[in-house]
Amino acid sequence: MKRSSLSAFAFLIATLLSLQIAAAQFPRLPRIPKPNQPKPQPSPTPDRQPGSSDTTQPAQPETRHETKPAMTSAAAASQSNEPTIAKDSVQLTAFTYNVYKGNFDTWSWVPLISYRINGPISSGGQLYVEYTVPGNPAVKFDCSTEETSADRWWKTTCGGRDGVPQEKATTYTGPFQFAIKLRNELAGTDKTIFTGKAKVAKVHSNEISTGKFANHFVYYVDHDWNLPIGYVYYTPDDLNGMKRPMLNVTFWVRGDAYKLDPHLFYKGAEVGRINYEGTQVGKASCESDVENNTTHFVDEKLAPQKAKWSRVRCTFNNVRAWDTSDAGWGFGAPHLMNKNPGEYEMKVLWNNKLARSVKFTVKPDGTLDTSLAAANKLGTDRLIVPVQIIGEQDGQWNRTAWQTEAFYGHPLTGFAALP
Repeated sequence: MKRSSLSAFAFLIATLLSLQIAAAQFPRLPRIPKPNQPKPQPSPTPDRQPGSSDTTQPAQPETRHETKPAMTSAAAASQSNEPTIAKDSVQLTAFTYNVYKGNFDTWSWVPLISYRINGPISSGGQLYVEYTVPGNPAVKFDCSTEETSADRWWKTTCGGRDGVPQEKATTYTGPFQFAIKLRNELAGTDKTIFTGKAKVAKVHSNEISTGKFANHFVYYVDHDWNLPIGYVYYTPDDLNGMKRPMLNVTFWVRGDAYKLDPHLFYKGAEVGRINYEGTQVGKASCESDVENNTTHFVDEKLAPQKAKWSRVRCTFNNVRAWDTSDAGWGFGAPHLMNKNPGEYEMKVLWNNKLARSVKFTVKPDGTLDTSLAAANKLGTDRLIVPVQIIGEQDGQWNRTAWQTEAFYGHPLTGFAALP
């Protein structure tokens, strides 16, 4: 037994040594750094930046709670101990019911809304929405709410099937009024935080349009006012935070946001491109972070771009506002904006065709001019920029809607759209 045990032990030692030698013979592969972009945020998780927002047609209402960046205009506003709505976070859509007053041959709608409120929300506070359709009494529905301190914000989605019963649905189309309110029955208060107006339209579903299906209309809120308005802002690096923030540019498209290819230019030359052994690394990319679409499939012949509006966020991993960290760079240093102040232009190819141009200016210290957002009490710190829509991929849209309908009846003062 002893001889057998010694033999087995010797065999084990020999095996381990052979594995170590074999492992040492494999070359060490170069470590590929992570692309410096925000990590995906599965729902529900905290959004970390003013520019982030989610699809407005979730299966269930969601809430998000996160500390806001220090020294922002939104944070400064909260010091007055009055809650404020981030206007660019408000997304209102129409939820279509397959019934109207018990009649399944006619469809109807109720509002579904998502928004973010900058604290404080005191103990006992309850957010709710009240809307009024002409010819009908006002309808109220509560939104998920939690106590929120002055340096934090709360995001909620409410209404739709989970908030407004089908008995209160309507077939009305046209403009209607709504308000976001905050009541506190402990304190005996009821305040209006935001008032707005939206325009509802309808289009037939993708079913046949005769007989029992003749009144199967799908409802939607018109968002053409978004198209001329864009934003530029920074988001933190995964490892170094705001010590070397990355550039983001946001704009809207009418239709599906796919096959979008962004390019950034400075003094006539493209920047933010790093190649390693013939391959571009940290390539800039675009994705939709808000999709205002219908709840049912529609007749695309009657609803160009499927009655859908998508907000697109383009992130430039190799373009940073500044770098005050001590960390190195994997495949080469990025383009630093504080070292290269002045005018920039982002051009976007959509389906391989030039579709967008966004020009903006960076200050000598790498910061952006957010004074227009502050003056209009946007509720978030971002540079607001006019977007040039090029080509016809967005279809026919209302080019003057931004003048009166922007931010649901709160058009920007000091902003001018491009022709």
